[in-house]
Amino acid sequence: MSLYNFSLAFYAGLVAVILLALQKYFKIGHRPANYPPGPPTLPFIGNLHQIPQKNRHLQFEKWARQYGPVYSLILGAKVMIVLNSDLAVKDLLDKRGAIYSSRPDIYIGQNILSGGLRVLFMPNHGVWTMVHKLARRILNVTVARTYVPYQDLENKAMLLGVLESPSDFINHLRRYTASLTTQMTFGFRTVSMHDERFKEAFYIFDRSGEMIGSRTAALFDLLPILRYLPDFLAPIKKEGREIHRRELKLFRGLFLNAKTGLQDGTAKPCVCVDLVQMQREEKFSDNLAGYISGSLLQAGSETTATILVAFVQAMVIFPEVAKAAQEELDRVCGDRMPDLNNVPDLPYIRACAKESLRWMPGFMLGIPHAVTQDDSYMGYLIPKGSAVILNVWAIHNDPQRHPNPRQFNPLRYIDDHHTSIDSSNNPDVSKRDHFVFGAGRRKCQGMHIADRSIFLAISRLLWAFNFHRAVDGETGKEIVPDMDSFADGMMMIPKPFAANIHPRSAAKAEKVKQEWDQMLEMLDENQQWKEVPEGLVWKDEQVSQ
Repeated sequence: MSLYNFSLAFYAGLVAVILLALQKYFKIGHRPANYPPGPPTLPFIGNLHQIPQKNRHLQFEKWARQYGPVYSLILGAKVMIVLNSDLAVKDLLDKRGAIYSSRPDIYIGQNILSGGLRVLFMPNHGVWTMVHKLARRILNVTVARTYVPYQDLENKAMLLGVLESPSDFINHLRRYTASLTTQMTFGFRTVSMHDERFKEAFYIFDRSGEMIGSRTAALFDLLPILRYLPDFLAPIKKEGREIHRRELKLFRGLFLNAKTGLQDGTAKPCVCVDLVQMQREEKFSDNLAGYISGSLLQAGSETTATILVAFVQAMVIFPEVAKAAQEELDRVCGDRMPDLNNVPDLPYIRACAKESLRWMPGFMLGIPHAVTQDDSYMGYLIPKGSAVILNVWAIHNDPQRHPNPRQFNPLRYIDDHHTSIDSSNNPDVSKRDHFVFGAGRRKCQGMHIADRSIFLAISRLLWAFNFHRAVDGETGKEIVPDMDSFADGMMMIPKPFAANIHPRSAAKAEKVKQEWDQMLEMLDENQQWKEVPEGLVWKDEQVSQ
């Protein structure tokens, strides 16, 4: 071949490569015809401009009504598949869990804020599989019985707190769920909402959620080149590394304290017993062990606290529900404080718990899954690497599934006697009560523990207290909380609201004090257990059988 012909062939090949690259480049932001439908796209950015800064769940719900059970969003060069029906969730996340149980790349949430250690965001690899096995071992129904004394104690401490300072009810609810989880995980009580570890943990939870849910964090996932920016040009990276440093110090310190207690015989029964044993077997670091235990602290405390805060809000907005629930409590329990033995006899309270989970799910859009290979559904291609969103808010507010969905109506569940875990395993997904705890292989392993904590809180709060609307000091009018006002973040928490909470009677107030005095006899001078009572079998375990 002559030099001329060689040069001609070379430049022709180069032009072809450039044209091919340009063709691929100009397809960025375009939705291929075989993808699930979705809103119209713009070149390069796709649907990025249509993702709102706040209250994204509302826009995602609107698209669900417009585009059906499965739609796609094109976010630059990335694809998001949104599941908006119970059947789609069952078909993909449950039945095809082998390829739908990974996580997408969440740079700020996992790399920066977590040092790659946060179990919640781990892809489906060996470390996650190991942790998943541990969670199944330490959070199963049988083991959970041993935690009932913890739940009973912390619940009664919460009631006393609400009695003594009702305006701080949100903090009392958060301390209740946090202390329960520190006992289960690390073996110690969080006695006061002024505990520095409690304040540090919830500052980290709140701030991390805001950062992970921010548009800035999303840009780092959609435009990976931004990750190379130095920290002084990317303040979210600088702050995120500092949050991680503080979080690692907290989690590692709590784990090492529990580990020392196990060695010297002072530790109470807790998850770290199993975690230390697994660490010996698997040889993982104290940093990872800290994040495994810390992840249980986050999952076990914040989700339940959010549900309970929303429940109080619902009682203020819908007083007729509180009245009906109190009539049932008075008929069944009278002057005796309810406990888990009353679960079969309190169907309306049980329904209130289920409706609370449906009405305000917290993780409105779930935690993103990722599909690990090309798949097809309803005739559409779901490409490998897509983020897959469980649109919890849209499913919970589907008027075909739940008529008048923004009404807090426990009667939807009055004949539903299944636990959350039983319901999640129901082959008829239309009978599933809610999707708060996720789906597929990533669903929460401790949902039966949450069920008990929520039932105890709801039943005893309504037994002991009345919940009325606060009154505006200037206008004299009642203040109705805004049910659609949330603190933005990955988990949507109701913004603080005013409520007028007071004991239903002097006798019930005295009963709350007496019950706590009896608990104090089992605690030492630091209000830690002298000796933990053995777990008991309660009638609530028989309800769904």
